[in-house]
Amino acid sequence: MTVIEAKVHRSSARNARLAFILTAVIVGLLSAVVAASYIHPILAVIVGALIGVPLGGLAWLLVRIWPVLRLLWWWTPEIGITTFLGICWVQLANHTPMPITLTVVALVVGVPAALPASRRTVVAWTWCLIVRHRLRVCFAQFIIANQSGSLPLILWAKPTPVGERVWVYLRPGLSLADLEGRLDRIAVACHASTALIERASDGNAAYLRFDIKRREVLTAQVSSPLVDVIDPDTPATERIPATVPTALDLPDIDAPTVTLPTQQGKPAVKKPATTANGSKPAASTASDVDDVSDWI
Repeated sequence: MTVIEAKVHRSSARNARLAFILTAVIVGLLSAVVAASYIHPILAVIVGALIGVPLGGLAWLLVRIWPVLRLLWWWTPEIGITTFLGICWVQLANHTPMPITLTVVALVVGVPAALPASRRTVVAWTWCLIVRHRLRVCFAQFIIANQSGSLPLILWAKPTPVGERVWVYLRPGLSLADLEGRLDRIAVACHASTALIERASDGNAAYLRFDIKRREVLTAQVSSPLVDVIDPDTPATERIPATVPTALDLPDIDAPTVTLPTQQGKPAVKKPATTANGSKPAASTASDVDDVSDWI
């Protein structure tokens, strides 16, 4: 079984050589310049070489083993859980008899499996571990990456009411637009119904968030206390549904009246402010209008 692909292996070897040369030259020159202020220039060059070459070798080692470190990062949760369970089993077996050991293991495994809440929690987190690897398979199989074959960094996953949410940091060569056209294939690879993707950061386009949807929570039936208010003996034909008004019938509303000031000796005139349909009243006749000259 190939753990690291040949393309990735060649790319890491080339990058490791470049890292060694750049680190050794830059660190060596800087060290020689600083040392030349205290010792002879020839000795300063030797000191710079003694400092730059080991640091260049360290940079070569880090770049060379980066594919292995990335592989360990992908399996970090599984490695951590397996190591923890192994240590617990060894300590329990060394300090207790075998019957007690088996009883404790049966309780630790059986109680979470028997309780529905704990069982759903364990299953949800297990799917998070599975989805991280399924996304890695998607990037390695049918999503176009860069020429060096480096895959995106799958960061973390957590369960949601409908499935899982995974955060991914893209490498150069991919973008959000490239992944939006492959969401149906990603859903198939993750054994889910649908998959959604959006940016997880407004300032970094490489930081994305995948939402893997497995179930629909809005289709569940919810009991309502209003059902108990209805008399079960009432026939369905006699149950008159409540009507909700949707509009206002303006002709059924009485229009308010406005009292106009009049001259001395004349009765006050009352006029409607608006008509029944909400429009302005018609212009009044000349006899209803006060003479302006009486007020001047």
